[in-house]
Amino acid sequence: MNILEIANLFLKDNHTETVQKLGNGHINDTYLITSKSRRRYVLQQMNRRIFPEPQKVMENISLVTEYVQAKLHSEGGMKTLCFLNYDGKKYYTDPDGGIWRMYHYIEDAVSLELISRDEDFYWSAVAFGGFQYMLRDFPAEKLYETLPDFHNTPKRFKDFLNSVKADRKDRAKTCQQEIQFVKSRESFYNILEESHKAGELPLRVTHNDTKLNNVLLNADTGRPLCIIDLDTIMPGYSVTDFGDSIRFGASTAKEDEKDLDKVHFSLQLYKVYLKGFMDGAKGIFSKQEMTLFPVGAKMMTMECGMRFLADYLDGDVYFKTQYPEHNLVRARTQFKLVEEMEENWDQMEKAIADIL
Repeated sequence: MNILEIANLFLKDNHTETVQKLGNGHINDTYLITSKSRRRYVLQQMNRRIFPEPQKVMENISLVTEYVQAKLHSEGGMKTLCFLNYDGKKYYTDPDGGIWRMYHYIEDAVSLELISRDEDFYWSAVAFGGFQYMLRDFPAEKLYETLPDFHNTPKRFKDFLNSVKADRKDRAKTCQQEIQFVKSRESFYNILEESHKAGELPLRVTHNDTKLNNVLLNADTGRPLCIIDLDTIMPGYSVTDFGDSIRFGASTAKEDEKDLDKVHFSLQLYKVYLKGFMDGAKGIFSKQEMTLFPVGAKMMTMECGMRFLADYLDGDVYFKTQYPEHNLVRARTQFKLVEEMEENWDQMEKAIADIL
């Protein structure tokens, strides 16, 4: 079946007028669909290699979006993604086993790859903090762990060491400095898991991919409209959602910038995001959680860097790449950010202490 035929399964009588490629995501294939009535929709084919149980992913998304929609009726706030049904489900399985879903396109919205104004980063933080607030009473244990150990950094480190040892594409010789960078910080990787075991870090419903470009902002006002890319909604830690935003948004360059002289950690943007995240969450975090926010920022940056580097060593089997060294370039930007976080560590902790 072609894309047009699949889109029409969801649209039924309101047939497709145009199809065009949308976005630059690493994982799924995404298309913008315009119907004959001029309404617009997003059609996605899920990556079954990354999500081997896509039905569980969609069940998590359904539970959370329906819960948030009910909250919006009583509390107000942003929009949430609204999925179309096919045969009573929010997805369609094609004859080849491919999983497709369609949701309403959010009009008058922008998605940012880099911060041009502090205000934009603040409002993205309000959005993700608000996501935590809206789901504060949702029982995280009701959700599937669709990607086991997704942000379990000690497990990621073991996987990384296996990739180094296997060296499937004979690439380890090209990145010895980066390999040693990861190995030299081994003692850091256990902090969050140990804090959870000690009862200091509760399990919450988390987005787990809180990049700046996963918040749609109003094109006119800059206020948040909707959080997107919900595939990784699972039980997790608030500090890792915070940290993933920092590693992506508090950087002065794109994730795959080759010139490391352009890559810097912005302490100012870290503080801006911290305030927005707190404002959006409306005081739901404990003191113990908040003191771990700097750890979350460094942990997610380090973890993402080692994942990029492991994928480079494995032959680029997870993240989409445009050239052979793409994942190595991505890893280097993350490690540059980690170095600068370490240089600014006292100020990162002081920002938390000032709020407390």
